[in-house]
Amino acid sequence: MSLNFTKIKETCLYVHDLEKIREFYHNVLELPIINYDPGKHIFFRLGSSVLLCFNPDDSKNKITPPAHFGGGKQHVAFEVALSEYFNTKEELLSKGIKVTDEVVWKSGAESFYFEDPEGNILEIVPDKGIWD
Repeated sequence: MSLNFTKIKETCLYVHDLEKIREFYHNVLELPIINYDPGKHIFFRLGSSVLLCFNPDDSKNKITPPAHFGGGKQHVAFEVALSEYFNTKEELLSKGIKVTDEVVWKSGAESFYFEDPEGNILEIVPDKGIWD
C-alpha cells in the first residue's frame, strides 16, 4: 500500500499584527475570510486550499491542536492561470504592491515576488511551467 496525497490543503504563516494581515490579504489580495479570532488567528480561502495565519504568541501555547509557531521571512507561492499571470502582476502593481524580485526559471516560466506587511515573501507563479 502507498500513500496517495493529492495536495497541500493548508499552509500556515505566523504573524503578529492580524489586523494588518486581514487588511492586506482580504482587502488588497481579495481572499475571502473563513474565520477571524482577533489576537489568535485569521484563515483565508484560496481556491480549494486554505491560508492559515496564526499569532505565534498564542499558537505556541496550544494543547490542541498541538502547539506550533515560527518566525522570520516565511514563503508562500500563489498559483494563477498562465493566461492571467501578467494581468495579476499589473493588478497588484496598480494596488501599490512593490515587486521585490522576478525570476525566469530554466523552463522559461516566470514568477515574481513581493512581501506582506510582516515581511513574508509571497510569490505569484503560473499554473504551467514552474514544476512541470
